[in-house]
Amino acid sequence: MTMKKVQLLFLFVFLGITQEALSQQKTINGQMTFGEAVQIMLTNNHGLKQSEYLLKQKQSETKAAKSYYMPQVGLSGGYMAMQKDLKLDLTPVRDAITPLYSTLAQYGNFSGVPNPDPNTNKVMPVLPDNISTNVVREKMLEGLNKVQSADWEPVLQDKYFGSAMATAQIPLFTGGKIKAANKAASIEEKEAIEQINQKKAELISELAERYFGLKLALEAVTVRQEVYDAMQRHLEEAKKMEQQGLIARAEVLNAQVKFAEADRELKKAKQNAAIIRQALLNSLSLSEESNVVPTTDLFFLKNIESKDFFKNLAMENSPLLLQINTKRELAEQGVAVEKSAWYPTIALQGMYNIAKPNELMPNWVAGVGAKWILFDGFSRKNKIRAATYKIDQVNEAGLKAKNDITTMIDKLYGNLMMYKDQLEALNTAQSFAEEYVRIREKGFKEEMNNTTDVVDARLALSKVKIERLEAMYGFDKTLAELLKFSGMVEKFENYYLQHQIITENN
Repeated sequence: MTMKKVQLLFLFVFLGITQEALSQQKTINGQMTFGEAVQIMLTNNHGLKQSEYLLKQKQSETKAAKSYYMPQVGLSGGYMAMQKDLKLDLTPVRDAITPLYSTLAQYGNFSGVPNPDPNTNKVMPVLPDNISTNVVREKMLEGLNKVQSADWEPVLQDKYFGSAMATAQIPLFTGGKIKAANKAASIEEKEAIEQINQKKAELISELAERYFGLKLALEAVTVRQEVYDAMQRHLEEAKKMEQQGLIARAEVLNAQVKFAEADRELKKAKQNAAIIRQALLNSLSLSEESNVVPTTDLFFLKNIESKDFFKNLAMENSPLLLQINTKRELAEQGVAVEKSAWYPTIALQGMYNIAKPNELMPNWVAGVGAKWILFDGFSRKNKIRAATYKIDQVNEAGLKAKNDITTMIDKLYGNLMMYKDQLEALNTAQSFAEEYVRIREKGFKEEMNNTTDVVDARLALSKVKIERLEAMYGFDKTLAELLKFSGMVEKFENYYLQHQIITENN
């Protein structure tokens, strides 16, 4: 990637930063290693925090799903109004027994009534028939009066009434719905963890691109500064030699032109570094007033694992593939839920009346309830089929993702080897260019070379240095991306710390 492309990339990123977001960001100044930058980014990044809150949501939903096994206890109540009072009409009963009481009270003849007087009942235990008849007729008359004066249309329920009751329900059998719901909640929690891992991988890969992009830009400034200083010295020497009559005026003019070009390139490099710095601050969620100086050098590795090593890692650790696995498990639970619709739902139910609307209501009721749908128009069959097709979709998505990841690893690994080959060639080229500059400058002082020879040698050296830096940057950025697709981007720093490396300074 050329410096111009790097500049354009980070310019677009920088322009996407809003002023409101900047007002909420922290300010940090000073040197910063790549490992420190990673920690700051993981702490401050709002997108990652969003994923972490999603995980907390899924964890709470998992706990909520476990409650399906527990009894549900609640209170219910209300105040009602009916069109009229609810009454029970018993007048037919009254009309049926009134003639009996009336007839017996007037015409009935009775005998064998026990003598209620304790003084005479031993001598005469039973009253005479005439007295027995009178006693019974009097009782019949009393009964007739009570029947006629009784309320034969009692109000069972006033039209205005309130009720309150405690309810409880315990599931006994649901056909597997509760078990499937708990498994699905657990799987979704696992998926949220993989989403966080994928987000971290993307952020670390992006940070590597911007962190080392700034390092590249700052090193380019250093190279341009070296060219600028060398051109300035060369111009001063040329002027002195012109005054001494050792070189022509054209040689001085050529040195002035090259000095002006070096000045422009230096200013351009500084401006580019400032733009890229803002992009890095955006990744770190730091304010634009921050001045972060990356201290981890650009590097490349002489030896790295084989391409198959990264492919095997990807098949085991790729967050994308792991998320597809969780989606497959969720789809399987979806099939289990749809199959459970073929079974009845059975629950233990109970109710206790806290405030009864009338005395006819029982204090409590308990029992077992069941619901079983026998025919639903083939809805269950088609839902199971649809859920099965979802598994097939996930399987196809998994195969495509594996192919895409394998292809991407092939591409990235090839680019990595390309940068490695370039760097090995550029290391040799830089040694030759440095020696060439030394010879040309020595020859100029000895009047054996003109200013053009010295300038061309110096520019050739700066070109090789910048190409070497760009190749190292390409290697580092590609390595981070390769590790991202392999599911181990968090190990990026380990490659810098634990492997034999070559940095920009050696």
